[in-house]
Amino acid sequence: MHSANYSGLKNSIEMYAIVEIAGQQFKVEKGQEIFVHHLDGKKGSKHEFDKVLLLDDKGKVKVGTPTVEKAKVSAKVIEHVKGDKVIVFKKKKRKGYQKSNGHRQQFSKIKIENITVK
Repeated sequence: MHSANYSGLKNSIEMYAIVEIAGQQFKVEKGQEIFVHHLDGKKGSKHEFDKVLLLDDKGKVKVGTPTVEKAKVSAKVIEHVKGDKVIVFKKKKRKGYQKSNGHRQQFSKIKIENITVK
């Protein structure tokens, strides 16, 4: 039987973190760009997130209880965008009731600049 060599498939990620941003949890790495719920601040402003729930540094995992102490993720706002249109349609059959509504969610595109532990 042929034995498979999976050593080359392992990710070459040096450090990643699971961080809570605006009420949602994201797995982030340095240099990654992600969309999050709208953050206050103008384009180019910097933010620091200290709710780091898990930290992996080259295979050395730290799990927070509930957060990892003295760990921070710093990010920069690239732009503010609107998401796709969401249509909300309500209807009650045989009653002649129809209501159409909708919205576009506001998002911020951020770039992860650094993950630090002191």
